Amino acid sequence: MSHVDGEDDGVGYGVSGHSNKGTGVKGSIADAVFDPDVTGGVYGISKDGTGIRGDSDSDNGVFGHSKTGIGVFGRSDDKFGTGVYGTVGSNISPDSEDSVCVFGDAFRKGTGVRGKSDDGIGVFGESDRNYGVRGTSGDGIGVFGESAISYGVRGQSNSNIGVTGESINGIGVRGTTDTNAGLFGISNKAGGIGLRVWGLNDSDGCIAVSRGAAGTWIGGVYAGLFYGNVKIYGNLSASTKSFKIDHPLDPSNKYLYHSSVESSDMKNIYDGVVVLDAKGEAVVVLPDWFEALNKEFRYQLTPIGNAGPNLHISKEIENQRFKIAGGSSGMKVCWLVTGIRHDAFAQANPLVVEQDKLPNEQDYYIHPETYGYPAQKSIVEALYPDELRQFREEQQKIT
Repeated sequence: MSHVDGEDDGVGYGVSGHSNKGTGVKGSIADAVFDPDVTGGVYGISKDGTGIRGDSDSDNGVFGHSKTGIGVFGRSDDKFGTGVYGTVGSNISPDSEDSVCVFGDAFRKGTGVRGKSDDGIGVFGESDRNYGVRGTSGDGIGVFGESAISYGVRGQSNSNIGVTGESINGIGVRGTTDTNAGLFGISNKAGGIGLRVWGLNDSDGCIAVSRGAAGTWIGGVYAGLFYGNVKIYGNLSASTKSFKIDHPLDPSNKYLYHSSVESSDMKNIYDGVVVLDAKGEAVVVLPDWFEALNKEFRYQLTPIGNAGPNLHISKEIENQRFKIAGGSSGMKVCWLVTGIRHDAFAQANPLVVEQDKLPNEQDYYIHPETYGYPAQKSIVEALYPDELRQFREEQQKIT
């Protein structure tokens, strides 16, 4: 078979190819050839430059195709070197979808781009305005990165998207790590977003799985862990809701927990303290939004220091105020008012207290262990069978 041997030409290239319209360098190995020393269609080594470089004005700089192996393989022995490096020329608009430095396409069940590193970065993509790394997969993984102690996939962008993944029937972006973070996002811009996840067409934006506590598939130690403020546009549903702070009396060694107040209504609670005037009366003035937000008010009054058998609400809430009467001059009174939300959002999204389970949820439980059932009876088994299957496969790899 014909072949080309290339040695360093003194300016850094083992093999250099340039094409105005097609492929800079193309190499292929026949199926019948079996030579352990011949493992690539095009193979280039450079001690201080570029092993293989391809330039193309209208097509692919470097294109690799393999039926059973690796289309393009790049290796750098320098700790700060680059195995495969791709750049897009200035003739392409920075806003174009084609301005992709490295593009991997897995047509069936393969991997578009895969990077592996023992002590560095599996795949590193950097873009000033568009995609650092983009992977598309029809039925597999768009971009897959695996690292023992560092980044599986890391993307950095100064103005757009660091890493984006699209998959028709698989996983857009998947990150796996044994000791750090599977997916990690940082935004240095005020108001920016470190990691954005969208769920479209009635799908879930984010499914979080943790291997923490025994007998728990989703939840574990923490399915989601946030340091900082969290903003939610929508409903927060949880089995319990509590706060956790450093214990005020022993902050170095203890935590303090409180549970939230629960209600079958969208109930708001307000309270305060007033001192009655010479007539034993007081007017409590409320915020101007009070009646726009609340309805169906309930009242409680508690006198401090002395009994107040005649203490009462003489005028209910109207025009953002109510009146207390029947006390003695100078009496201190604690008051509490509750209301039920009736703002536009509450009216459009009323709380349905009792709901039937969907057919695929029946005979499954949010907390099956409390009813004496195994973890396999968890509701997540019914809702997320594919995610749990992948979760178990990852567990088997580790164990």
